[in-house]
Amino acid sequence: MSVIEINHPLVQHKLTLLRNKDAETKLFRETLTEITGLMTYEATKDFKLKDVEVETPIMKTTAKALAEKVAVVPILRAGLGMVEGVTTFIPTAKIGHIGVYRNEETLEPVYYYCKLPENIAEMKVLLVDPMLATGGSAIYSIDYLKEAGVKDITFMCIIAAPEGIAKVIEKHPDVDIFVGKIDQGLDENSYIYPGLGDCGDRIFGTK
Repeated sequence: MSVIEINHPLVQHKLTLLRNKDAETKLFRETLTEITGLMTYEATKDFKLKDVEVETPIMKTTAKALAEKVAVVPILRAGLGMVEGVTTFIPTAKIGHIGVYRNEETLEPVYYYCKLPENIAEMKVLLVDPMLATGGSAIYSIDYLKEAGVKDITFMCIIAAPEGIAKVIEKHPDVDIFVGKIDQGLDENSYIYPGLGDCGDRIFGTK
């Protein structure tokens, strides 16, 4: 597996906009979508292609098209903020949902919902969640997908703590991680610092 930190100037610039505590909900949501789109471009660079015949205004020719069946699976609720960024580039992607939240006392993941596309075991899955902190929710979700038969999983997050990355690598060494920025670490409450706050609240304007 690989951990790929995307150091593209546009990603880093837009991350600065997300970090700003004064960013309004609209700006935060739109910027998150833009970053996800840029990350999707990087995360799909090794997707397989197939030959297809297409007729241009001039002649028939053989061109390339995606050969992969793709699903994007957000970890609820904050992962919903990344879906549009993926589907803008892969509009044919199926969308699943896994509902997991972190118990703030035990820091353990708590499951509450799942709905996956049919035949997801045959698909390449992009699992998305803006924040990779302790790694609990990501590990639980990857476990769930593997139990459903999925063999090809890529995890995409905006911000990650080294502690969370290490735990995911230890449990799932076959899963690639694409991250916008690896931050310094976790504070005494297991929040990423410097981070960007509660991503779900900032996406949906609930605080």
